[in-house]
Amino acid sequence: ECEVPVVAAVNGFCVGGGMTMLFSTDIRVASEHATFGLAEVKRGIIAGNGGTQRTLQQLPWCIGMEMLLTGDFIDAQTAQAQGLVNRVVAAPSLDVELDKLVTAILQKPQTAVRMGKAMLYRQREMGLEAAYQLAGQTMALNMMDADAQEGAQAFAEKRLPAWRHQS
Repeated sequence: ECEVPVVAAVNGFCVGGGMTMLFSTDIRVASEHATFGLAEVKRGIIAGNGGTQRTLQQLPWCIGMEMLLTGDFIDAQTAQAQGLVNRVVAAPSLDVELDKLVTAILQKPQTAVRMGKAMLYRQREMGLEAAYQLAGQTMALNMMDADAQEGAQAFAEKRLPAWRHQS
């Protein structure tokens, strides 16, 4: 329910509750040494705090099932290949890469970023037809924003936009 993007940096172990927290983020960057897992089953329990739901919602079914039912850990490269993290970087450059990503988002018009994020999250709970309707309604509202109009004008004039609502 956070209206701004939540970005995570993982440098080390991200297991159990850490994975559950990771699932509540929007964009994820991991160091090459990061390790991920849901090891609760190895202790005779199942993942809590939304861990089972978010795992199967955000990962392919068979990948999520394997993680939840074996408790085995995966490395950063595997996590990226499976879609758990967006990118893997060398540990010393983790903060720099995270700053670049955050800066890229902050340089965009924040009305569009916030509206887009809210719409994308709401669409996850809808059927395709309802999602199309929501997207159309959101886009119509968004097009009334001064930054959307500036973006279209800048494109037509082949220049960079001068955003008004930027962080």
